[in-house]
Amino acid sequence: MPTISTNDFKNGMTVELSDGLFQIQSFQHVKPGKGGAFVRSTLRNVRSGAVVDRTFRAGEKVESAFIEKRDKQYLYRDGEGFAVMDNETFEQITVSAEAMSEAANFITEGSSVTFLMYGDEIIGTDLPASVELTIVETEPGVQGDRVSGARKPATLETGLVIQVPLFVEQDSRVKVDTRSGEYQTRA
Repeated sequence: MPTISTNDFKNGMTVELSDGLFQIQSFQHVKPGKGGAFVRSTLRNVRSGAVVDRTFRAGEKVESAFIEKRDKQYLYRDGEGFAVMDNETFEQITVSAEAMSEAANFITEGSSVTFLMYGDEIIGTDLPASVELTIVETEPGVQGDRVSGARKPATLETGLVIQVPLFVEQDSRVKVDTRSGEYQTRA
């Protein structure tokens, strides 16, 4: 594995430490008046999601992890997880619900998903900023009920329930933000 200096840290970079694989959330170079400089960082464990604060000496070497992005097509959901097919080799594998995490709320059968791979291990997904989904169930808006900014619950085709404006009806296509899970606009 290639090593990098703590002076070369960047947000989003993935490093391999003795206690796991971590993604750098934020970092700060600190040079106190006395003593040597150091790097204060916030790291997220990519396997467990735990966030830890760690301090490194300036110039300390850590191992960089090579994260590969692979496109796969989501086929269907089975009892154990999600069946996906590699777009290059056409090999089908079952991905656990833990590996899919929040991405399961935003993907439909036949859609393409970018997986973050560390060797042969799936450590996460890379979704677009927003997706278009169909509303399968929501209450109709009541005539005269036009309070500014009023919202109602709506169930999407993936099973996710979001809050939408009163004018949005069943079978409408809506754009949903994948980072926050909130309604953006009608599609």
